[in-house]
Amino acid sequence: MPPPSQPIGERRPRAQVIDHAWRDLGAGLESLSGPGGAPLTRTVKLIVLPLIVRPALHAELAADFLRPAEAARLDALIRESGSLLTATAQWFTLLKKARRALGVVAGNPQDLYFQRCFELATEHGAPPAGADEVARAVVEELVHAGGGRTVEALKDCLADPALRARLAEELAAAWESRGPARDAAEALAPAAEVLETCTAPEPNPSAYARMIELRHGELFGRVVWAQPGGVWGGAEPPAHLGLTARPVPPRPEIGRGASTATLPAPLDRTLFERLFVVLQSSARREELPTVPELVAREAGRSCAPLGLYDESLRVAVVLGACLAVGLDPLGTGAPGPARTAAHKVVNSRWRREASVLRARRMTVSPQPDPDGGALDALAQDLRTPWVPYMRRLWVRLHGRDVRGAPPADLASVWAVLDGVARSVMMDHRARVRAALRALSAAPATAADAAEPRSA
Repeated sequence: MPPPSQPIGERRPRAQVIDHAWRDLGAGLESLSGPGGAPLTRTVKLIVLPLIVRPALHAELAADFLRPAEAARLDALIRESGSLLTATAQWFTLLKKARRALGVVAGNPQDLYFQRCFELATEHGAPPAGADEVARAVVEELVHAGGGRTVEALKDCLADPALRARLAEELAAAWESRGPARDAAEALAPAAEVLETCTAPEPNPSAYARMIELRHGELFGRVVWAQPGGVWGGAEPPAHLGLTARPVPPRPEIGRGASTATLPAPLDRTLFERLFVVLQSSARREELPTVPELVAREAGRSCAPLGLYDESLRVAVVLGACLAVGLDPLGTGAPGPARTAAHKVVNSRWRREASVLRARRMTVSPQPDPDGGALDALAQDLRTPWVPYMRRLWVRLHGRDVRGAPPADLASVWAVLDGVARSVMMDHRARVRAALRALSAAPATAADAAEPRSA
């Protein structure tokens, strides 16, 4: 039987079924939806799938492509939950209002409040009289549950001159004590075998286990420290696949601030920037170490191979790198490592995307972009897909390392690798849609500006 990620007969993508059912629910879901009316990615991830679809209880709805009966069942589940979802959206609006009133800035509100709002909607329905006080209490409770694990606490901790001096000494010593690099081929040799088997219903874990035992992740991390190129058999891509914007990663600095809009490449980030991302994205900050513990461990972690402590997570980076360098959304057949079963699954999914098909036409056409260049940059992104893939993969693996949550087995690693590929693809799709909306709105705006107006 073909893998569940491939369409068969009349099967429909589960994401498409969710999108259509969601849009048909009508008004009232704006705070849980994107500009185009589709559910936000976090809405699907945190509410729709775990709390409404519940694949653990409905295994037939866990596949990426659904038969007609399964698609109808999923559609019905979402429609039956319409009033509950509307109430969830109303509670989320209230919690955000309470958050602003309390001056809370730490964490992503969607990560922190989505599931709690669903609980409130299940318990109370639409917000009743006095709901403002309930919302305020919930926000205060979640702040307290974080145990001081906030960006402000991190800023206060790293403002201590004595601590900064000690950290600077530790970083310098750890960076200077790094061992020598080894041959890249030695680190990468078994990765293709693992990627060939990881998509099977019963993957063979022996090659993966051998990579961990022989510390291939650490070996590859040392290669990244020392070699700007030549690892993948050509001048491009570089050994680090965009994990740093420099030829080789620099020694980590301590830092004093961070902004999501200006974050550098993962291996170029300061201690503050690395922990800022962790604190901002963690829905359960109470499960994290305290801020002083986070800082102390991050100093050593930032100087470890690939910026990670756990060897299974480093091996996941190696596997992700070998997958990323073979990504070919445009189907150009560019030279590179041999394509494995994992590559075929991910590349075939990308190539079915309408935005990718259009991008392919633009990149091979001798004519200029008919939309005046608005989509050209998005098309060119598909020529270097390893950059967004590796950066997103590293952030997810770093979060696992900080929380002490390494993957349990090869199936778990493949779930992460495949999930990152889907996330990058969905992000690219959203950016294309946003560009098309802007292009379609531009003529109307120009026409409105040209039309005479009277005071």
